[in-house]
Amino acid sequence: MNNSSYPYIQKPGKVQAIAIMTLINGILNILVGIGLTIGVVFSTLGIGLLCAPVTILPSVLGIFEIIGATKLMASPPRKFNVQTIAIMEIVGIIIGNVPSLVVGILNLVFYNDPETRAFIDSLPA
Repeated sequence: MNNSSYPYIQKPGKVQAIAIMTLINGILNILVGIGLTIGVVFSTLGIGLLCAPVTILPSVLGIFEIIGATKLMASPPRKFNVQTIAIMEIVGIIIGNVPSLVVGILNLVFYNDPETRAFIDSLPA
């Protein structure tokens, strides 16, 4: 897509905050997922491989978060489903992921701002 054909619209600050928080949380989730998986596997002498699918979930969420954040940070920005990622971040509390809970709640609060929602919903997919 040619950038000159896309009308330049200033991103609201909350959109930038959502993108930055999601990117940082995505990186943390990948590190936590890898660390948790390695810890479980080594602490159980390999038997923990049976639990690996559960411990890999933060890494998968982290990948989705990084993809979504880079879409919002791109020039021109692209749309991604903030609510779905935020709900997945909140559900991360099941494995004790408190930073994801906080980021998920903040993302939902910021996304529910009418200006932020209108901006994100108006972006091309």
